[in-house]
Amino acid sequence: MSPHVLIIGAGVGGLTAGAALLKAGYRVTVLEAHVYAGGSAGTFYHKKYRFDAGATLAGGFAPGGPHHQLAEMLGDLEWPIQPVDPAWVVHLPDGRAVTQWADPEQWQAERRAAFPQPQAEKFWRTQEMLADISWDISTRPFPWPPESIRDLFTLAGSLRPKTLCSLPYLFRTIGSFAPTDDLMFKTFLDAQLLISAQATAVEANALYGSAALDLPRRGVNHVQGGIGALAETLSDWIQAHGGEVLYRQEVTKIERGADGRATAVETKRGLRLEADFFLGNLTPWALEKLLGEDTPPRLTRTVANLEPTWGAFMVYLGIDQAKFKARFPQAAGHHQVVQDPTIPLGETNSVFVSLTDFSDESRAPVGESPVTMSTHTEISQWWRWREQDKAVYAAHKEAYLQKMLDAAELALPGLREVITFQTTGTPVSFERFTRRPQGMVGGFPQKSIFGARGPHTAVSNLLLVGDSIFPGQSTAGVTLGGLRVARQVAQALPRPVTHQGVTRIAPSEVPSGQN
Repeated sequence: MSPHVLIIGAGVGGLTAGAALLKAGYRVTVLEAHVYAGGSAGTFYHKKYRFDAGATLAGGFAPGGPHHQLAEMLGDLEWPIQPVDPAWVVHLPDGRAVTQWADPEQWQAERRAAFPQPQAEKFWRTQEMLADISWDISTRPFPWPPESIRDLFTLAGSLRPKTLCSLPYLFRTIGSFAPTDDLMFKTFLDAQLLISAQATAVEANALYGSAALDLPRRGVNHVQGGIGALAETLSDWIQAHGGEVLYRQEVTKIERGADGRATAVETKRGLRLEADFFLGNLTPWALEKLLGEDTPPRLTRTVANLEPTWGAFMVYLGIDQAKFKARFPQAAGHHQVVQDPTIPLGETNSVFVSLTDFSDESRAPVGESPVTMSTHTEISQWWRWREQDKAVYAAHKEAYLQKMLDAAELALPGLREVITFQTTGTPVSFERFTRRPQGMVGGFPQKSIFGARGPHTAVSNLLLVGDSIFPGQSTAGVTLGGLRVARQVAQALPRPVTHQGVTRIAPSEVPSGQN
């Protein structure tokens, strides 16, 4: 019988690894605590609406992109996507509206009109050069950070002569070569990097940040049925090809044997499953909780030194389509609004607004559409307010709601007049529904590629996958991570048994890349 891989959590990263390993011939079981797949990139049903829990746009489907690599490898998987152009419009505090066009020529004309300084154009040329290198590397096996001699050889084989052009920027940040004389230009960069790298220009690594800034040009997509349809597509593929995805199975414990290896998991419903290898589509905090007293000291020290990541405050709206179209006949589908350049972003000062494609009738009652709004928020304050007093917690939720609607109306004046339904979500909500400790979302800030986290956990047959490992957030990022982990598992396990009539790929052919 082929070796058995058990995956905790049906996020896109874990499902990607599971699908790749199943295709390679391994037995795969995925356990998911919730009733649907996707986690922070899931779509939930509420009051006849299907809202995206967090992420609303997906990239990485163009030829060479991670989702495209996976679909080609699996052979019979089709993504339910439609290209979006423009990607989104950025509304700056001085009234400038900068459209993020996917078409390179349109984007070049747009940025020159918005930021005409010669220093700005010089920055964009450097950014595009670094982005081309980063995206090119991501199309090949690139296990970063390296965790073995094999990884080092794989890295060496992934490099090309043009890669050397990036060497002067390895230790630099985006802010180190961005012009500083235009506050709006700095605000624009900071706003883009915060949503894509979890850090602003002064902190974001130059290589990672350049690739993140280039995401609209690499293509973003609307997902039919909501962002969660990506995870659902992977889940369906796994089940159709002999793997298992079990919902309502919240893992409560990971068991370890006398040799230190993981041996089995237990769930809240009393299920106990043994396996040869385990993947945790989890944060390090969640993994430590599942290991309990069996947590290796190395992992305990690592978790103790980790800084909490960002949380998100979400607003979920229903809108009347006819009234919206009458008021905003030419509105773009996605908007990012920054209100004050003199104070930190997040906490309603920067808000991302996502409208659903009105032709997607699966998302809301007839004649209506869902809208999702988000802002970065510091997680501990929400738990403090909730523990302090329910009325205080409710008052802060209402205040954030109104401030975010104020921000949205800078891009869409009169939006409140077409709203038919509204509700909110805080980090407290995210912990309850996604099981992410304290409601942390988005992964770790990408400040240095040399501080990037790999999948190791100090348990030899237990690896992390998802946005806690490099390259971090976004469905494209976690897919790259998932492919890297699948390759690592295939290298560690015995070759699977090949059954007659079933198409398999060799473990060495499982693709892996890091951005």
